[in-house]
Order: sequence, then C-alpha cells, then structure tokens
Amino acid sequence: MARDLELAGSRLHTRVLTIYGGTGYDEQLSALKKGIDVAVGTPGRLLDLANRRALDLSHIEVLVLDEADEMLDLGFLPDIEKLLAKTPPSRQSLLFSATMPAPILALARATLNRPVNIRAEGADAQATVPDITQFVYQAHDLDKPEVVARIAQARDASKVMVFCRTKRAAQRLADELQERGFPATAIHGDLNQIARERSLKKFRAGTVTILVATDVAARGIDITGVSHVINYECPDTDATYVHRIGRTGRAGHTGVAVTLVDWPDVTRWKVINKTLGLDFETPVETYSSSPHLYTDLDIPEGTRGRLPRSARPPREARSRRETTSEGGTRRRRRRRSPTTPQGDRPSSTGGSEESTAPRRRRRRRRAGVDVTESRRNAE
Repeated sequence: MARDLELAGSRLHTRVLTIYGGTGYDEQLSALKKGIDVAVGTPGRLLDLANRRALDLSHIEVLVLDEADEMLDLGFLPDIEKLLAKTPPSRQSLLFSATMPAPILALARATLNRPVNIRAEGADAQATVPDITQFVYQAHDLDKPEVVARIAQARDASKVMVFCRTKRAAQRLADELQERGFPATAIHGDLNQIARERSLKKFRAGTVTILVATDVAARGIDITGVSHVINYECPDTDATYVHRIGRTGRAGHTGVAVTLVDWPDVTRWKVINKTLGLDFETPVETYSSSPHLYTDLDIPEGTRGRLPRSARPPREARSRRETTSEGGTRRRRRRRSPTTPQGDRPSSTGGSEESTAPRRRRRRRRAGVDVTESRRNAE
C-alpha cells in the first residue's frame, strides 16, 4: 500500500512512511523528525511510537483501517482502540473489510459518526470468484506433500501458494519441497519482517515458484500471477476459505484452488460447503497416484513428486543451505586422495622416479634452538 501511495503522490511530493515492527527505530524516528504526510503501519508499532511521543496523532485528518476483520481475529482490537483514542473526533474514518462480522459493526458504531455501509459488489455476487476453478479432495496427511509436489508440476502452474494451519507445518512443508528439488520458501509468524519481505520478493520475481504460508499472508498481500492456491488442510471457517482462494483469479485472470481435507475434517468442510453454497459436499478420496488428480489438474502423465536433476534450478543446492537466522552454513571439506594430482604436483603413482624424492622434514624449535638438527647430530 505504501508503494501505491508513493506513486500516487509523487507529483505532489507526498511524504509516505511505512511503520512496522521487526525493524530498527532509527530510520523511522529520523523520518518522523523531518515530517511526514502519510503513515502506513501496523497497530503495535504505531502505538509504540505514539507512546514515545515520536508520532503525534492529535492532528490526524483521515484514518484508514484496512483488513479490519483480520485485525480483530489477530487480537489487534485493544491496540486499535488505543490508537483511536489518540486521534481527534473530527477525523474522517474509513474501515475496509471483506466480511462484516458483528465485532466490526460494533466497532464502527462505537467509533464512527453516522457510519455508512458501502458494499462493492452486485446484488447477484457470489462468495467465491467464478473465474476460480475449485477442487476438493479427501487426502491422507502423509500423502499430502506428494500431492502438492505433483500439482506444482501441472502444465498451467506458474506460481503456487500453499496455506497451512500452523507455522511449524508451513516451514516443514517448505523444507520438504526444497529437498524434492522445488524452488520453495515459507512465510509465517516465526520469521522476522526482513525474512518475510525477502520471501515475498523472491516469489513476486519468480525466483521462487512455491510460497508456503500461514494465514498471515492470506490477506492484505497482492501478488499477481498466482495460478494455483492449495489449502494444505481444511480451513477453519468459510471466510478463511474465501480469503485464501482469493489470492488467485484476480484482475480478470483465471485460477485453480485445491483443498485437501483430512478424514477428521470432513464435517467441518461440509459446514463450509453448505455456507458458501458449493457443490463439494462429499470430497473425493484422492491419493497422489489417483488418475482423476492428473486429469482434473492437467498434470503430465508420469509426473513424480521429485524434480529430475535436469529440471532443478541451478542454485537449488545453495537455497537449501539458506537459514532463516541469516547465519552462515558450514560446508563439508572434501579430502583429496593422495594419488590425486594437485596443481603442478605430479601424482604419486608407483614406479616413478619423482615419487621417490625425499620428503621435506619438519623442523621443530624449542627456545629458538633447532631441536630436529640436535637430534640428528645425536644419532
């Protein structure tokens, strides 16, 4: 959002500052001292700077709260209320939300003056985008990495986003896909802001074609060209399902959404299916070797869950050695065989006169005296 605002206000010389946690304060404090026109940030860091008296919110004219429902789900409601209390009552407030649950309506009525609800959709709009082709499969948890690896090799697969329920599951799946030869990366809450931005930058540029994420990336991140979205587990709610698959099929493009449902989650999926009015009440039992998986998703026949060596990216080995802590990785040093020629030295093969040349003796010194020569004289 900050980049869009900078581009829109470039001719007006609008000063835009992005404020978020996980980074140092120095640059943000320096920019605030010089003065800014627009501040785009997360509630926690904005409140922190306001409590430090580095950010004055008493002259705010327009307040925008984007992805309001997601902020409430993530527990930002107390911080938002404290921020609102620091702004003047005469401000203009805008709340953007894909869904309008009861807490959002209560917040709007409590903090806004004569709020107006505007729905940016038609009367016959559906919960899911018609340009997204949806598939729902009942899959075993141990077979899911193999299924994801084969879907990533579909003929029309360009960028694939895989959503996991937990941070540990997301990182584990990303590591396993890398071991299988796929250029994959993860984004979740255990990564700092710099690591998240690096992963998103690689995914946008196409250096990495598979992004494994938790719901932290399901909203508010606009990535173009996502061809496939895979729900590694059944989403918790229908709203989560809609937001996840909404990462594809954007701006008039088509997309594919695949949901893998475990056996214990069938009942939960039936509730989501009924709420959204979908036609997948009973998911089809599917394995990585099921013929309909290949035909539904246009996967080439004979595809396996590991990329062949010839199809792997040239820097795959280096990517596997990268760590999220930015620490260096140790490489195992290869020992050279004594018969292997080194530089201009000839190989020590038998029968050669050069191989019988006397070896250089190591000299030992003790208190400045050559001990080796003394021993030789004594002998």
